[in-house]
Amino acid sequence: MTQHSVGTLDRPGPGRGFTVPRPFRSVLLAAKGIAQDTVGFRFVYPIQIVPEAGPRESLHYYIYSDRLFFNAMELNDEGIPYQHARLWGKFYNPAYIAWYGLMKLEQSLKLGRNSSKAFETQSRWLMQHAVRQADGSVVWHFPVDIVEGQCKLKAPWISAMIQGLAMSALVRAHRIGFRNIDLMELCRSATLVYSRTIEQGGVRTFEDGHVLYEEYPGYPLARILDGFLFGLLGLYDLWVETEDKNVKRLFEEGVDGLVHTIHHWNFKNNWSWYGNHGYLCPPQYHTLNRMLLSVVAGVSRHEGLATQAAAWNPNRLTPRLRAKVFLLFVSLKQWSRLRAMIRRFYA
Repeated sequence: MTQHSVGTLDRPGPGRGFTVPRPFRSVLLAAKGIAQDTVGFRFVYPIQIVPEAGPRESLHYYIYSDRLFFNAMELNDEGIPYQHARLWGKFYNPAYIAWYGLMKLEQSLKLGRNSSKAFETQSRWLMQHAVRQADGSVVWHFPVDIVEGQCKLKAPWISAMIQGLAMSALVRAHRIGFRNIDLMELCRSATLVYSRTIEQGGVRTFEDGHVLYEEYPGYPLARILDGFLFGLLGLYDLWVETEDKNVKRLFEEGVDGLVHTIHHWNFKNNWSWYGNHGYLCPPQYHTLNRMLLSVVAGVSRHEGLATQAAAWNPNRLTPRLRAKVFLLFVSLKQWSRLRAMIRRFYA
């Protein structure tokens, strides 16, 4: 089974099949993971850049995929996707809801329509579940406890990825005519957590004095690149829409941090590291990193980021380098999996 053979934009979700008895579930999950890492490894993954995205009048999102994340979703009776995670059960992940809406809107635009009922449904969910905190900030909560590497996050927690995707969706909802609430005020309030450190309840961290925005705001830092980039694009969308100088400043601070720390994710200009997890990115996340980095390079007009994104194109890899990337990914991923199992055993 390949990594992208189950779950699509039109048919999200793992489906319902034979229920594995609990004593054998861990073994089966481990075997499935190893199979995905080895037999299912591919150097390409179906994600594409959408060149029409970016201008103030555009409804397009920057990238499009009919596969990415959809193997972890199922739809409820109202057409809202919930995440189905093997360790955490079923819950509503605002990032996935925003992503699903954006991809349904992009699908509709490809068919020549300027809106999408599914996109409007997800946008209303995001409006209804925006939480205004005592300090005036607006957030969307991740509703379950998770462990990301060695970082433990207790629900409810926030994320630069969630904030960014939610803002990108609501900016487009504003553009298609949602007027029942002030969406731009809601989104401006959602940027407040970008100016606050983790200790202050935000998503802002520093590396050698430069700003980064965290998908997983907790210690030790996971430093996942795609979540950072999604967060930056949410800021960019809001800046383009409102011309708000404070939002522009937050975006530019994040781009500066990205420029000065991109080497942290770079494996010899051949592939990207999966944050601080100690192994190379699986193909879908490497492709996502490369595409998002290229987009951020384009909107920020930064040649160095564009050069790095181009260096990560797997078409540049010789057969020897492909073998090196594959073997290093598999070995480091299994070692990481083993260490996680040992930590859980002794926890």
